[in-house]
Amino acid sequence: MVSVSVETAEQTEERLRRVISEADLVVHDGVWCFEESPADQPPALTGDTLAVVRDQESWSRLVPLTREGDGVERFGIFSFHFAGQADNSGFVGWLATHLKAELGTGVFVICGSNRARGGIYDYWGCPVDLLDRAVAVVRALRPD
Repeated sequence: MVSVSVETAEQTEERLRRVISEADLVVHDGVWCFEESPADQPPALTGDTLAVVRDQESWSRLVPLTREGDGVERFGIFSFHFAGQADNSGFVGWLATHLKAELGTGVFVICGSNRARGGIYDYWGCPVDLLDRAVAVVRALRPD
C-alpha cells in the first residue's frame, strides 16, 4: 500500500535513511543499455532483460550492452528491494536529489513489485562512468 507521510524535512531524512539502510542493495555487473523496437513488435523477454516499458510508438528493453552503436547510451545499474511494509514514500525523489547534487547528473528509475519479496523494487541507472561514485553516495546514506 502506498504510504502518505506527514512529517518534517528532518523526519523524512531520518525515515528514508532508515529505509535505504534496510533495503537490499545490488550493484549489477556490466554495461547496460536500452534496445528499442516498434510498438507493434514487442521485444523478446530473456533472462538478462531487467525491464521493459513502452510508449505509443516503441518498446524499450533494458539489457546488457552487447554491441556499440550510434547514440546508444551506456549505463551502470544498481537496485533496491525494499523491506516489506517499509514506508519508502518520497524515496526516488530524495535519492535522485542526493545523486544530482553529488554527481551533477540525473538518473533513471524503473520500479516494479514482487510481493513475495516484500513489495517494491527499483532499478537505478546512471552513466556507466559514474556508477562507482553513485554507489559511494548510496553507501554513505546508509547508516552503519
